[in-house]
Amino acid sequence: MRSIRPLLMAASAVAALTLTVTGCGPSEENAGGDKPSAPVSTDPGKIQIPADLKDRLKEHGIDVDRWRNGEWKNWDRDKWLREAKDFVNPIIQDLWDPDRMREAERPDKPVEEEDISGDEGVTDPTPEPVKATAVAAEYHANAPESGKVFFDSPEGSMVCSATVVQDPAHPGKSNLVWTAGHCVHKGKQGGWYRNIAFVPSYNDAAMETAQLEKATREQIAPYGVWWADWVKTSDQWISQGASTGGAGAPYDFAVIKVTPEKGSSGKSLEETVGSALPVNFNAPAVPKVSKMTATGYPAAPPFDGQKAFQCQDKPGRLSLKAEQPTMYRIGCTMTGGSSGGGWVAQGADGRPALVSNTSIGPSTAGWLAGPRFGPEAKAVYDAVSKKYAGQ
Repeated sequence: MRSIRPLLMAASAVAALTLTVTGCGPSEENAGGDKPSAPVSTDPGKIQIPADLKDRLKEHGIDVDRWRNGEWKNWDRDKWLREAKDFVNPIIQDLWDPDRMREAERPDKPVEEEDISGDEGVTDPTPEPVKATAVAAEYHANAPESGKVFFDSPEGSMVCSATVVQDPAHPGKSNLVWTAGHCVHKGKQGGWYRNIAFVPSYNDAAMETAQLEKATREQIAPYGVWWADWVKTSDQWISQGASTGGAGAPYDFAVIKVTPEKGSSGKSLEETVGSALPVNFNAPAVPKVSKMTATGYPAAPPFDGQKAFQCQDKPGRLSLKAEQPTMYRIGCTMTGGSSGGGWVAQGADGRPALVSNTSIGPSTAGWLAGPRFGPEAKAVYDAVSKKYAGQ
């Protein structure tokens, strides 16, 4: 999640819970308007980029033929693409090996309580901390929609949490993942992150860190590594989002369309993991919600980012600016790395649905806040679904 003030932490820290800016999908100006890009080759020696994207990237002085051999590490300001039309994420096989996944840092920074003002809108009293509880292994049986998003930033390899969600254009065969906007795009001060990939049921057996150091890629990622074909976040996050201060937090969400790294087996992500959550864009107001459950992979101490945890609490309201939507807030001790993780509540039909994602939290790790999904979130979701509806 993102925080309002920087959180000092050792360089060896693994993941983040505080609100972080890490890269997102296309802005609203291109919502659903472009034709889907041609599939990217999964042959590491023949990584292909669609001709239209290749031409746009060349306009920025980027030699796409050198991308796989390290050009992606060039974060010069004029080569760090931020526009929706310029998003590109060619597959680089085995880039996310066990060591790289295990050592990825958390991207977000925590918020300080004194930075939260109730004068700008409706803000309920700070909730009591709710101790995060470990998700029982195997995760695939107990939280099958959850996983981790990995990506590269100018600061190095980063990680967030994410959720497999349903796709109305492909019932039962979704390839859509929901996370935070700051887990895909830097926001106001930067552009798209690179090498964005999703690992469902990361460390499914809940192995200890010492065991993970000797684990195979199949043990760490039993359901494979899924690369982003396309990503979309809100215009508000791209124009306002910041790693500190909470700017853009009410619009801090993103949808990723993924494809398997090793090539298609004929099965979608939803079929592979066996589940996908519906998204509720008309979630009830706080007084009508009895409880929400947040899931993520917290990485800042006392956690290490290698195991999944959950918090369950009755939500309250948090307002950062009166003119912006009020956010949900729950008591929770999860730390950085849980950013982007899904918040689930019962819908009117009694079934669980995604209603928010972790966005910001304090350095004291006593609570989390996430956006309440509304028209802006639905527009992001619909745009990605419609973009690939014919495939």
